[in-house]
Order: sequence, then C-alpha cells, then structure tokens
Amino acid sequence: MKNNIYIFIVLNLFVFCLFSCAEKDMTTENRKVFRYNESANINSLDPAYAKDQAMIWADVQLYNGLVQLDKDLNILPCIAKSWEISPDGREYVFHLRNDVFFHPHELFKGKKRRVVASDFVYSFNRIVDEKTASPGAPFFSCVETVQGKYGFIAKDDSTFVIRLKQAFSPFLGILTMPYGSVLAREVVEHYGKEYRKHPIGTGPFKFRMWKEGVKLVLLKNEDYFEKDSLGNSLPYLDAVAITFIVDKQSVFLEFVKGNIDFISGIDPNYKDEVLTRSGKLKDKYKDRIQLLTQPYLNTEYLGFKLDSETENNPLRDKRVRQAINYGFDRRKMIKYMRNNIGTPGEWGIIPKGLPGFDSASRIRYEYNPQKSRELLKQAGYPNGKGMGKIILSTTSTYLDLCKYIQQQLGLLGIKVSIDVNPPAVLREHIAQGKTDWFRGSWIADYPDAENYLSLFYSENFAPKGSNYTHFSDRRFDELYIRASRETDAAKRSELYGQMNDMIMEQAPVVILYYDQVLRFAQKNITGLETNPMNLLILKHVKKL
Repeated sequence: MKNNIYIFIVLNLFVFCLFSCAEKDMTTENRKVFRYNESANINSLDPAYAKDQAMIWADVQLYNGLVQLDKDLNILPCIAKSWEISPDGREYVFHLRNDVFFHPHELFKGKKRRVVASDFVYSFNRIVDEKTASPGAPFFSCVETVQGKYGFIAKDDSTFVIRLKQAFSPFLGILTMPYGSVLAREVVEHYGKEYRKHPIGTGPFKFRMWKEGVKLVLLKNEDYFEKDSLGNSLPYLDAVAITFIVDKQSVFLEFVKGNIDFISGIDPNYKDEVLTRSGKLKDKYKDRIQLLTQPYLNTEYLGFKLDSETENNPLRDKRVRQAINYGFDRRKMIKYMRNNIGTPGEWGIIPKGLPGFDSASRIRYEYNPQKSRELLKQAGYPNGKGMGKIILSTTSTYLDLCKYIQQQLGLLGIKVSIDVNPPAVLREHIAQGKTDWFRGSWIADYPDAENYLSLFYSENFAPKGSNYTHFSDRRFDELYIRASRETDAAKRSELYGQMNDMIMEQAPVVILYYDQVLRFAQKNITGLETNPMNLLILKHVKKL
C-alpha cells in the first residue's frame, strides 16, 4: 500500500513537471499558453498520416487547406477565397489568397514563402502516391486520371483546378480533412521520412519542439492570414503545450488542480465524480470548471462479419441479429453506464446532425424482449436453445457496456462470451476478418452521411476498405452510387434514408449509441467552441 502511494505521488509530480517544463520553453513570462493532454499519443505531424483524432487535433493547429468547416459544419473559404463547381459536378476551380505564407524555415533563406497553386498540386499528388502510403489516398479515388496523371492542375499561381471522374457530392467536404493540407515541397523533400517530426505548414501555430511521448510545444504564427470579425489577427494564444500522459485519472486530477486547461470526453474512472446521472456538472464543480457539449458525429456499434467461416454460426441468420438488436435496453444503458451522455442508437448508422438521419424511420430497434424471443424461435433457437456461446470482441474501455449487453441477452437465453483485446490488436482482427462479432465506432471523416454508408458498400470490403462486416447487397450498391453522384441535396438525403433502412432491416450492425462531444475547460478559457466533428479549433481561444 505504501509503495502504491509513493508511486502515485511521484507520478503526479512528474505530470506537474511536464506541464511546468512546457511553459518554461516559452521565452517570455506571462505568455498565454493553452495546455492539454493527449493520452492516445501522436505518431506523426505529417498530415498525410492524420488517421486518428490525436494527430488531427495537432495538424489542425499546424496546417490549412483550401476550405474549412465552421462550428455548424458549413464549408467556408480558407486558403481558397472562392471556388466554382462546373454544372456536371466534375470540375472544381479554386481561387487562392495571395497573403498565405508557410512558417519560417532556413530553406526559405529568410524570405517569406508564399503558397501558390503548384503547392497544392504537389501536396495532393503526394497523398495519392503509393510510395507515401497515406491512409488518405482512397478519399481521392474519385479524381480523374489521364495517362497515370491525376487531375490536379495549377492554371497559374492563384488558380488551382481539380477534375473528377464523375460527380461526387461529398468531395468538397473531403477537402476539409487534414489530407487536404498544403505543404512546401522543398521542406518535405529535404527531411524525407523525418518530415513527420519537422512540420512546416501555414496554420495558426508553428512547430517549436517535440519530445515524443512526453510533450509537444507549438508557438503562435505571427504571420497568420486569418483575422476575427473585428479585424484582429488570429490566433489570440501565444502557445499550445501538449503532454502525453496515459493515465486518464491522473490527467483529471491535474485538470482539477488547474494544471491543464482542457480535457475531452468522459472516462469511467471519474465520470461519477464530475457528472450527475443526467449528465450535468455536479454542484461542487460548477464554479470551478465549464462543461461544453453537443451531438457528436460518432456512431458506436457492434458489427457482425456476415460471411463468417465459423461452422454453424447463428449470427449469419438475419433473425438472430435482429433479436440481438431488440434484446437490450439502450436507454437504460445510456442512463446508468454513461450518465446520459449520448443518444440511444435506435435509428441506424447515420448519426444525429446529418441529412439522412430519420427518427421516424420505419425500422426502429427499441427494447422489445418479446420480439427477440419470437425471432429466436423463428430462427430455430427457442429461448437460445442450440445456439451455443457467441464471442463478442472488445477492448477494456468498453468492457462495462459489453458486460451489460451480455447480461441482458443472457435473460433471453443468448449466451455471450466477451473477448477483451488491446485496441491495436482488435483493429487488426477486425480489418483481417478474424472476429465474427466486434465492438466498433465510426467518427465522421467529413460531414456527409455517405461516409457512414460507405461502410456497407461492397467495393469497400476490408482489409482494403472499411466494410468490416462484409455486407453486400446489389440494390444498396446501386443506391450508393446514385447518391454519391446526386447533386440535389434533398434527393441525396432521400436516397441516404433508403440505404439506412436497408441496413436496419438486414442488421449487419447493432447500433449502441450516437455519441456526444463532451469538453471540460477552466473558467478562464473563452472561445473554445464545440462542433459535431469534435475538431479542436484553438485559433479563436483566449486565456484570461
């Protein structure tokens, strides 16, 4: 016991030291430094590899693209001050600002290096180059290729053109992702593979130092091109300091002590300490911290591998999958397991906040144990008899939810065995089709329901694509292609709804809940807005 107390004290002193050291890296006293922790670590500061939230959050501070999202997911100008889309939806013409410069670097020989259209040609060609092996490459598969060359064209320094194979309505949203960031060719080629830790972008903050697994420091970009509504230069902060402490309870303690300015999400270790059962701040914290929340484009689910090679696998029967969907109380799960953070997943894969989500859907999986029993009987498993155990693969983070589902399904005679894996192992098993039933989640890459429905398009079978359930339906594929080429928003939304209904009826997944952005910030932090993509936008943040 004494050893545990000693370790705990040392750990907290170490945490405090990290934040103190990060601030001492600032050359001037009283600088406004925004401090947050990233428990998931960061593997690269190259936007070509920004495949998870930890890297995306850092890249948003360092880089810009042609367009950007506001807090309501409207697509706004960024480096492109305006654009036109051809009537057939195949050609995008972007007109670039002439006052955007890369962060200073010795290769620029003391001069300001302006962004021009050829920089976007280089940056986008790098993403699709097989040698780069960027996870962002598939997002540009809709771009036209002629004799092996992609349709990225610099007409002149301020005009950049992209040509597509055919109309693809979500394309502008794709360009808001970090994969659409602009890079300086000379810097990338100078560092080669080491560019991952020597980033030079155009963003509101510039790279200062990074000790991997310990801390990352970014400084204000004094030459940043964006201004606020009053004409004041952005960003307001002097610096951003990020540490990488894995233990979330220790991070929460440092936040409560004021050594961290912001934490995101809720962890089982402290959710009951800070939140009421209804998801509100407890009284003792109301005058000390602020809670920011809104719907999050993140759907949490359980997926079935429909072409499972397991002999006599009952999960291949649609009626069994439907029985599981009806067989547990999502509302009670959200209330008691998540303190009412999130919305019960009764309506399909498309989360609240996107066109295509329909709370009046013809198929809705509310808790109905009698319906579950009827479906099990129809499938030849009355009260679960003859099914044997079915294995649900998950990680320790979601173990409590999976145990709840295990208990509820057990009352129907469905015997569930839980297989707990490290996150990286589970991701690999899912991608390689080595698990028949797994816990997954899908955070929107860009704000369009197509991104969710692509999980069920037969051309996207894992491991090459993101169709982890191996769902395949000719009619669904036809609707998917029609929707992706439809330029009328209302018609596209209608097609999305039809596809969502098909997914609900075939039940390749069990939707658990639609998540909620949950942010805790110190009282002296202002301008920290939430957004449905849970992007961390710091250029408007002030620290009083």
